[in-house]
Amino acid sequence: MNKTDQMSFFGFEPGGVDKPKKAGRPQLVKPVAVSLAAALPMAAPTASSQNPLQAPTNFPSQPQSPHAMTEPEAMAQALAQHPDFRVLRRLVPRSDYGTVNGQATRRVIVLDTETTGLDSKSESIIELAMLSVLVDAATGLPVGPVSIYESFEDPGKPIPAQITEITGIDDAMVQGQRIDDAAVTALVAQADLVVAHNAGFDRPFVEARFPVFASKAWGCSFMGIDWKKEGSGSAKLEFLASERGWFYDAHRAQVDCHALLQVLASTLSDGQTGLSRLLTWAGQTRYKLRATGAPFEAKDKLKSRGYRWDGDGRVWWCSLSSDALLDAECVWLRAEVYGQRSARVQIEAMDSRVQYSSRSGEIFIKTL
Repeated sequence: MNKTDQMSFFGFEPGGVDKPKKAGRPQLVKPVAVSLAAALPMAAPTASSQNPLQAPTNFPSQPQSPHAMTEPEAMAQALAQHPDFRVLRRLVPRSDYGTVNGQATRRVIVLDTETTGLDSKSESIIELAMLSVLVDAATGLPVGPVSIYESFEDPGKPIPAQITEITGIDDAMVQGQRIDDAAVTALVAQADLVVAHNAGFDRPFVEARFPVFASKAWGCSFMGIDWKKEGSGSAKLEFLASERGWFYDAHRAQVDCHALLQVLASTLSDGQTGLSRLLTWAGQTRYKLRATGAPFEAKDKLKSRGYRWDGDGRVWWCSLSSDALLDAECVWLRAEVYGQRSARVQIEAMDSRVQYSSRSGEIFIKTL
């Protein structure tokens, strides 16, 4: 399941992340009613035709054969030739991405969980799915066979009706089931990177259940890639898949993993794949900068700059992905927020073994 869906269902935003607002499922493509005849090559209309809903007529004038006209793929190809139509195909899970020819590779696990609720301290995993695959270090593309693990787990209490409505998982499906600790540990131990779509949700749950996850580098395909900058209208996984021409039956762990893997194997604006981007950033330290003691009148500047308000800590904060960005932000704070006065701000350094977990990074104070 896409965790952004689950969290929005309960009225929560994951980890304070700013993301496109949703009211139920987003409308990906405006529905268009098309008859079989409209989906197929057809003759041009007569001059007297005045029907404004008439199907486009600049398809090839004649189909290749009557048999081809009845094949779904032939109809899809005919529609795809016209600029007023988009064709979505059902996403087909892949179990093998081809031969490994001795190239340098990194092993990535794509993970998704279904849970009884949002709080990892009081709720439980009811389904875990993982895909483990090698990624070519040069191309960023998956290679070789995909190892798949999926299992239900009985949470020891009734599954809330809201969760069953979202996931389709009920008490009977998980009764007496338990995730195999040894199998999970063996699979995860081989990984160089674990990726989830909203790792800030999944990581605390799996770390609480399986200690092996705490020592692994993590990447988040939701927060770790600026999908808006990439031209996407939403960071929701179903939307990202749709933009790439796929639809699938979402809200179950394994199919969400397959969808995420194929989305991340596609190319971003800089020519890298999403997998390449996340592997590169896994070696970088991110910083959480807290503008401690910022004057009240600076709140609008901070908000427009992208800072978020921590109600518990009573402080504005932002996340920065490099040393250079941290240094530049400190210069901006001194000039625009603290009026060139000396100020002390709190900085939390988080490497990929801490990011998205419930554990804190290294905290230090910097004088501006």
